[in-house]
Amino acid sequence: MFNLKHHFLLDPSVTFLNHGSYGATPRSVFKEYQRWQRELENQPVEFLGRRHNDLMRTSRAALGKYLGTSAENLVYTQNVTIALNIVARSLELAPGDEVLSTYHEYGALDRTWRFLSKERGFAYLHQPVELTSRDEFVESFWRGVTPCTRVIFLSHITSPTATIFPVEEIIRRARAKNIITVIDGAHAAGQLPLHLDSLGADFYGGNLHKWLCAPKGAGFLYARPEVQRLLKPLVVSWGYESETPSGSEFIDHHEWWGTRDIAAFLSVPKAIEFQQEQAWAEVRSACHQLAVETWQRINALTGLTPLHRSADTWFAQMTVSPLPPETDIVECKRRLYDEYRIEIPLIDWHGNKLIRLSVQGYNSRRDMDKLLEGLRSLLV
Repeated sequence: MFNLKHHFLLDPSVTFLNHGSYGATPRSVFKEYQRWQRELENQPVEFLGRRHNDLMRTSRAALGKYLGTSAENLVYTQNVTIALNIVARSLELAPGDEVLSTYHEYGALDRTWRFLSKERGFAYLHQPVELTSRDEFVESFWRGVTPCTRVIFLSHITSPTATIFPVEEIIRRARAKNIITVIDGAHAAGQLPLHLDSLGADFYGGNLHKWLCAPKGAGFLYARPEVQRLLKPLVVSWGYESETPSGSEFIDHHEWWGTRDIAAFLSVPKAIEFQQEQAWAEVRSACHQLAVETWQRINALTGLTPLHRSADTWFAQMTVSPLPPETDIVECKRRLYDEYRIEIPLIDWHGNKLIRLSVQGYNSRRDMDKLLEGLRSLLV
């Protein structure tokens, strides 16, 4: 296993198994982040007033190359929730329209669609899905599609269940039926290889502070050129009817929010560089193997049937295991932290008690042994 812990700023007294929530930033990337902040403070008017567009364009170009798309198809946002609020609030949905999703979606975006459905009268529907095979997933989800389905909203990797959804086939079918696809890629960049142009989603939002290890407050919105015109500014500012247009209304309308710290965005190329220097494909593979081993150990400890049938198909560096139904997850989480100094989320997902494990390059088998020791003590 790679030993990258010295690259990170994490508290050494804590066994950190929750990279999936907010990520963790390497020292070199954080140093770059602070350098950009100091440069901003050195001459704020020049930085935000005269250099902003060029700086953001350069950073977007590096991100576009990493994500397999043109910089003109991307705008920086603070996180995926903001990115997909831009999309959800822009789409003109009305009574009689349906947005189809699953029960595995992230709470903040579930709330976004529910809020808008109540406000505008469209139906926001959750379709049960099968996790036995990728084909079964696609067929079970597609049974929820009706002539009224206008939008499909899915996670690429789910937050509560750490499941990699086979979104490629769903996107292909949706395009054939002129159904708009909105993909929540909060956990994908840095954990899965991405080529957004090939994936073909209409809209794709992602976080960069999680698995890419960029600073907090770095996310993005991707929109295919053909659908960029559908989007309305979430915040109307000087980018609307811009006096210094970039040549792209998509970028002008959605990236200029006035006075804000853009240092996190400008540090993204350094995060990409850091992972390239560390042979990140190999790091990801080693993390996946350690996640699989630990998933098997937890399942053996509890004797419960796992949510995922196949480790190689359904998860990467983040996984979940069921806990006994009588588990008090609030108390168990507290004791894991207070008594064992383990940071890991325990989740109640539709009545299922789950523990969600994240494995990043700074983790080791010793961390997993400590987790199993704690669970063995608290669950048995």
